[in-house]
Amino acid sequence: MKINKRIYYHDTDSGGVVYYANYLNYLEEGRTEYLREKGLDLKKLDEEGISFVVRDVSISYKAPAHYGDVLEIVTEIEKIKNASLVFLQEVRRADKLLVSAKVILVCINTSFAPVAIPEKVRVCIDKNQSIV
Repeated sequence: MKINKRIYYHDTDSGGVVYYANYLNYLEEGRTEYLREKGLDLKKLDEEGISFVVRDVSISYKAPAHYGDVLEIVTEIEKIKNASLVFLQEVRRADKLLVSAKVILVCINTSFAPVAIPEKVRVCIDKNQSIV
C-alpha cells in the first residue's frame, strides 16, 4: 500500500533537509493507513482493550528528502506471528529510495502484556495480503 506525504518546513532542519526522526512519524502514518485500508479501526480496537505498539525499528537512511518534496510511503506486512506483525516499509521520492525500515508491532492488552492477535484482526489483515 502507498500513501503520499508532502514535506513542509516544520519537517526539516535549518538546511531544508528532513530531520531524521521525522521519518518515524511518516512510517507510523503508513502503517496506520495500511491497517485502516484492511478494515481495522485502531481506535475501536484500543477501546476493546487491544493495542499494537512498536517493539523494534530497524531503519536505513539512503538519501535525504527536502522541503517541498512529495514522498511516497510504501507499507507491506512481511510476516504475521502469534502476537506480532512485521512490516517492511520504504520512503521514496519518485523512483529513488530514501529510507527503508523493518518495524515490528506487538499486540498488547490493557496491562501492556503481549497477547495473541485476535482472529478478527488476522482475518482483516490476511485479506488480499501482499508481501514486499
